[in-house]
Amino acid sequence: MPPAVRGEDAPRGTDSASGGVDTARTSHEDGAPARKGKRRRKRKRGRKVFAPDTPQHQRPHTVAPIVVPPPPPVRAEAPVANGHAPQRSPMFGRDGPIFAALDLGTNNCRLLVATPGRPGQFRVIDAYSRIVRLGEGLSATGRLSEAAMDRAVEALKVCGDKLRSRSVRRARLVATEACRAAENGVEFLDRVREEARIELEVIDRQTEARLAVSGCGPLVERDTDAVVLFDIGGGSSEIALIDLSRYRTPRLANHIVSWTSLPVGVVSLAERYGGRDVSPKTFAAMVADVTAMIDAFDGRHRISHLMKGSRFHLLGTSGTVTTLAGVHLELERYDRRRVDGLWLENEQVDGMIAKLLGWDFGQRVANPCIGADRADLVLAGCAILEAIRAHWPSPRLRVADRGLREGILSELMAEEGVWRRPQPFGGRP
Repeated sequence: MPPAVRGEDAPRGTDSASGGVDTARTSHEDGAPARKGKRRRKRKRGRKVFAPDTPQHQRPHTVAPIVVPPPPPVRAEAPVANGHAPQRSPMFGRDGPIFAALDLGTNNCRLLVATPGRPGQFRVIDAYSRIVRLGEGLSATGRLSEAAMDRAVEALKVCGDKLRSRSVRRARLVATEACRAAENGVEFLDRVREEARIELEVIDRQTEARLAVSGCGPLVERDTDAVVLFDIGGGSSEIALIDLSRYRTPRLANHIVSWTSLPVGVVSLAERYGGRDVSPKTFAAMVADVTAMIDAFDGRHRISHLMKGSRFHLLGTSGTVTTLAGVHLELERYDRRRVDGLWLENEQVDGMIAKLLGWDFGQRVANPCIGADRADLVLAGCAILEAIRAHWPSPRLRVADRGLREGILSELMAEEGVWRRPQPFGGRP
């Protein structure tokens, strides 16, 4: 059986022997043949010497071999000028090294596979997302149910196959609140290792908050003084207060001045109060419940002095805010390109929440941006959002269809230094 895919233990590759040099070039840019007489070196005993005009792809090298899993079937590539396909390390894709990030949350299983682009950016070459509701029933029993684990394992098998079909240079595969809180979390991780051949890393809440912030950095404009970034999850909700008023570094996470993780998310709150039929009274009780949790957050006032100006705003990354954005845009089919980065004014958010409260369960199911998978969860998410807006009022909310996975990819690529030097094999600088 092939080894399990491990996050930080994923095999690393190095540049090929050619070092990314175009083997079609000669030693002269004008194509004239190199002079052999003066440049040919004498043979020495026990050593074979090659003239400079020897084709580079035929030269031996002494780099130690790298042990990697068997590569996928080789795909035909367009030949270069000398008739030979370019040599590539198994850890590099067509545009550079391949990185992967997996996030198994209380509600969703998501995977991103990408290669570096311009500094601070990357290009997604594969993605997967499925609602698995791993935390279903967890708040009542303290355990992951068999049905929930079955759904998650099936999704993770797909992710594992995708990862093994590519030679990934580095990957980080994480699990969050459901696995942190469940009594049988370790048993579930063992099952994932055995059946899906994936080694999951259970991260703490602080790491989860930092990664979410790192993933949303590009959506914070340069003239911003402060941001409250929140990630409404299935079993927990992370909130980070970010101060950019004095200086700014490339990593947004460096500017977190206070953070908290509320032990509540859309799944747990909906299970506590009911998500199918939500009356205004029930909705108000949900908001009050979350408000009490935020009131216990000691660092909630750390950016109060920056909140009155126009350079402060909220930034939300979760299914709740992306759903609201999709409903606001009246999309017939969810479109990430139109949602990610969208600005919503206060009145627009108020209107969307009022509209959803006025819909019954069937109407929520019928909306293409909600559907059956989110129809019983979306109002619980709106209640968490309302509590956040009450504590940190802002005239604007920016919507992020990105977060933890993007943060993982950004950090992995930064650690590898891919944006500090030109990308080999045709990658973008």
